[in-house]
Amino acid sequence: METSALVLLAAKGLLAASLPLAMVWMSSDANKYRKLVWVIVFFTFDLIVFGAFTRLTDSGLGCPDWPGCYGAANPFIAHEQIAAAEALMPTGPVTVVKAWIEMTHRYLAMGIGALIMALMATSWIQWRKTRRSEFSPAIPTALFFFVCVQGAFGAWTVTLKLQPVIVTIHLLLGMGLLALLVWMGGRQDHAQHPVAPAAGSAPALAALRPLALASIVLLFVQIALGGWVSTNYATLACTDFPLCGGKVVPEMDFEHGFTLWRELGKTAAGSYLPFSALTAIHWVHRNFAFVVFALVGFTAWRAWPHASLRKTAHWLAIALAAQFITGVATVFLDFPLAIAVLHNAGAAILVLLLTMLNYQLKYQLVPAHRAPASALSPQASYLK
Repeated sequence: METSALVLLAAKGLLAASLPLAMVWMSSDANKYRKLVWVIVFFTFDLIVFGAFTRLTDSGLGCPDWPGCYGAANPFIAHEQIAAAEALMPTGPVTVVKAWIEMTHRYLAMGIGALIMALMATSWIQWRKTRRSEFSPAIPTALFFFVCVQGAFGAWTVTLKLQPVIVTIHLLLGMGLLALLVWMGGRQDHAQHPVAPAAGSAPALAALRPLALASIVLLFVQIALGGWVSTNYATLACTDFPLCGGKVVPEMDFEHGFTLWRELGKTAAGSYLPFSALTAIHWVHRNFAFVVFALVGFTAWRAWPHASLRKTAHWLAIALAAQFITGVATVFLDFPLAIAVLHNAGAAILVLLLTMLNYQLKYQLVPAHRAPASALSPQASYLK
């Protein structure tokens, strides 16, 4: 790819980051560092949802090279090549619409990368000036390396032609990035508005921590299984519910279905993936959902009585119910795009809420005398 095209791509990434940065610096909120963190959370969530839209519209190869599109910085410049590919295969992976969807996803991803670089630079500058804990550069620096790894998997998604294990890891890294950002946002909220634990609540809150941790771990396992369903196009392998093909346990090929390193639609030996393998992929994701639903629901129920956790528990219960409904709807309504995207968005919301719950439980157990020094004065955490 020519240097000029790379420069144009970088400019588009900076342009994508300019609006969120303008929102932060022009905001009336005095604590602009905290504002920046939560703005990045918002746009990362949006990127995850748009990434799901990109995947579900089969636009992942809308531009078959990386980072540009036929070596160009945008599909306008590469229109001739894209139109020629579309003429040869009108429903193929490369069309004008799919190219724009794919490149828009890349521009947004580059914008998030630029925002995280701005966050990291700000944290290091403020840490050197103040040495305050809320400006600790550990998480922002980890986020920078994390987003670099995520970018590499985004490139491999294209160069390895949507290999299922790469696409699934790309999805998991996106969810992990969201969780890290939410954790950092929780730290900023706590620094500005410390909440002392209610008297006598420590034992009950301590008992909740393993449940909350287990919930988010199992949720990530379920997201991996869901990504495996989506990337293998196994969503409609079972077209009824709660049965699958009219059976509780249908014919399934677990060996081929869960062989990780293989091409899309093929076995490790290179033959076409049997339908029974797709059935196994779908069946495992569907049934593991009941385990996750039960555990996360139980965690929300246990958190509800605590006033400091009730709001999070309330939204967690709503998100869990909505996620169940959209999951079932994808089967009964023959996989409509809007519902499938909502199902992916629901998974991201659950990651966000469970991360918040885990952070709340962590700092609720910190005795008041161990609260960060900066928490004693909200003004101390403001960016000057």
